[in-house]
Amino acid sequence: MADSKRKIISPSLVILILAALLFLLTLGSSLFVVDQAEQAVVTRFGRYEKTLGPGLHYKLPFGIDRKFIVPGNKVVQTEQFGFKTTRSGVSNQYQNNITSESTMLTGDLNIVNVEWIIQYRIVDPKSWLFTVKEKKQTIRDISRSVINTLVGDRAILAVMSSERSAIETSAVDMMNAQFQQLGMGINVFAVKLQNIVPPAGVQDAFEDVNKAIQDMNRFINEGKESYNAEIPKAQGEADRQIQVAEGYAAERVNRAKGDVARFNSVYEEYRKAPAITRERLYLETMEEIFTADKSQKQTLIDGELDNILPVKNLTEQKR
Repeated sequence: MADSKRKIISPSLVILILAALLFLLTLGSSLFVVDQAEQAVVTRFGRYEKTLGPGLHYKLPFGIDRKFIVPGNKVVQTEQFGFKTTRSGVSNQYQNNITSESTMLTGDLNIVNVEWIIQYRIVDPKSWLFTVKEKKQTIRDISRSVINTLVGDRAILAVMSSERSAIETSAVDMMNAQFQQLGMGINVFAVKLQNIVPPAGVQDAFEDVNKAIQDMNRFINEGKESYNAEIPKAQGEADRQIQVAEGYAAERVNRAKGDVARFNSVYEEYRKAPAITRERLYLETMEEIFTADKSQKQTLIDGELDNILPVKNLTEQKR
């Protein structure tokens, strides 16, 4: 019976089984799958070998080659500052007022709480894995430093209103410059400011100041509106008066030129025959006097008399 068992379990069979186990173990440690949203960095004896994309891949077994899975360059990574998401889903839940990283001093020496997020992608897996050890903390420290710098260069009202987009754009450029200098292999493509509010202890006073500033701006805008309504009207009236004056001046000049021309023509005739011209002028003047409007009081006197003795009252009614 013992002899039969020895015949069944032969050394060749044991070797075959061990070889099969070794093959399966080798195959299991050599083949691996990279997901569509991932990249794999392969090292050989601890030194970088290659970067692999999605799909089924092979590496040397028994720890000769090692793989490190890294998110792909299309996967968006997000870091939150001043708050964090405690539960995500249909209805997200957040923890706000993490003031240790959100409290900042503005350029006009006001304290403000700034919440923001950054979004980035891993564009160089090799640099991401081997350049910096504390990756997340380095990203957060640089981001906080950049936002503190940008907020500290501006007044609190500008940070809360007109300068938000400028801060976001400048933050992207400044963060990328520092990450490239460190060689972290990431690219920040968005910085989004969330809530920007003063601390709770001074919020009421700040709101009063903000309302006063809004009222001041409203009064200024109303004054500008009245100014814009009245100034064009006054300018138009001034232009009209100038045009009237210019028309009157042109009329007087033309009339004076006409009188001068008429006088010159009369004078030329007078020089040719002074007595006749003088007699004609006298007769024309007397005709004008006698045919004048009867509503005007006109009296004809003798100029050689000392007293004003009327020779004829031209306005007297005829009987």
